[in-house]
Amino acid sequence: MPESHPIQCRCGQLRGLLQPTRPSNRCVCHCSDCQAFARHVGSPDTLDSRGGTDIVQVPASHFTFTQGREQLACIRLTDKGMLRWYASCCRTPIGNTLADRKADFVGLIHAGLGPGRPSLDESFGPVRMRVGVDGAPGADKPKAAGVFTGMAKVLSFIVKGRLRGTWRASPFFDPQTDLPIAQPQVLSTQELAAAKRRG
Repeated sequence: MPESHPIQCRCGQLRGLLQPTRPSNRCVCHCSDCQAFARHVGSPDTLDSRGGTDIVQVPASHFTFTQGREQLACIRLTDKGMLRWYASCCRTPIGNTLADRKADFVGLIHAGLGPGRPSLDESFGPVRMRVGVDGAPGADKPKAAGVFTGMAKVLSFIVKGRLRGTWRASPFFDPQTDLPIAQPQVLSTQELAAAKRRG
């Protein structure tokens, strides 16, 4: 694994570094919510031909912004949904976190981990988990894989983060208020319906 893996939005205004982390979990999610997020921020090219998003799940405390943090924006598909982060400058999807600041977790989306940097295979290994397959378009759905092992990895670093207090280092939350550093915009019913609609 390289010493660190750079994070960058498409236009380069938002940048960060992900320090080495084990375990990490690389997965592809085909769920309708991840598809809706990509469509809403105007990045349907984030999705593969089966509607999947390549995501690397790691402790958020291993990630830091090095430039342009003010470009970070956040949405929630519903008022109880995950926090979904993107770069407002060029609308590159960045990642997903839970709303609970004490969960040391972020699912980084491949759009900010992509070409011109160390390969995802090199940094994080191959995709070992495939979830949300019922949301894939078409009748011939991908096969779910690695759900138990992947969830165990994620749970392990969330529990370790809680016990060690590393959750306090998440760059997505204000350490003084425990609130997200960008005010989440909850989609309206009409916005959500439009985002869920396949073109």
